[in-house]
Amino acid sequence: MAIGDGQRLVDARMVAAVRCAPPDNKPEPAERDACAPWLVTELRLVAGELRVIVCLGGFAWQAIWPVLSQCGFALPRPRPAFGHGTEVRLKNPQVPDEVTLIGCYHPSQQNTFTGRVTPAMLDAIFTLARAYAYPETDRPIT
Repeated sequence: MAIGDGQRLVDARMVAAVRCAPPDNKPEPAERDACAPWLVTELRLVAGELRVIVCLGGFAWQAIWPVLSQCGFALPRPRPAFGHGTEVRLKNPQVPDEVTLIGCYHPSQQNTFTGRVTPAMLDAIFTLARAYAYPETDRPIT
């Protein structure tokens, strides 16, 4: 994912668990917690149309759970562990459809250079996300 890679967001919103560039590019839990209110606000703004959340990395996976709770989602117990391709179906009485949470290895330079995550793996995650977002259509990815 980079400027000029030809990819576009269509019917999607990209948000971050933290809103700053942390030292050594490693956010701390305190930074995550300080930024959570903004993520809660964004999630509430799109809740009526939300169908899929893709968490890029374990940090995002950990950050989303308290946000989901604050937004009224019923959370599974025990909390599912992060993994590439992990899927969790979530319900919220204020949202008409179930929301699917999908885990994905972060497409960081380190993860892509080492092969921990490949373009094919990312394509598979976003193809899955599209299928959950548009379950009854054959809408093309543009």
